Amino acid sequence: MKTINRMMSNICSDNLAASRDFYTKLFDFKADYDSDWFVHLISEDKKLELGIIDRTNDLVPERFQHQPQGFYITFVVTNADEIFQIATLENFEIVADPEDTFYGQRRFLLKDPDGTLVDVSSPIPDFEF
Repeated sequence: MKTINRMMSNICSDNLAASRDFYTKLFDFKADYDSDWFVHLISEDKKLELGIIDRTNDLVPERFQHQPQGFYITFVVTNADEIFQIATLENFEIVADPEDTFYGQRRFLLKDPDGTLVDVSSPIPDFEF
């Protein structure tokens, strides 16, 4: 049987504190473990996890220690505009302002302190194709 017991994404970081603060200010994450090489974030309901690891740590193969490309992280939230306001007040790097998509999401994009593209989306109420 191919049972998955847990799935967690890890982001490589040049500045663990800045990355930790970015994700905890925008979302309901709290630092469950916080060290000089790794930060483990967990959501209030303990269902979601995000790891942040020092990109130069021996656990990260050297060829994977560069800035990310070819992927992005999506957070589906209740109200993307509220998160956008927080991101704006915190002077986080906004890549695209909120807009309604053809597939029924209100969405904006920003870049985390380590270059990861972050998509923040919320369902548009009563949307129909």
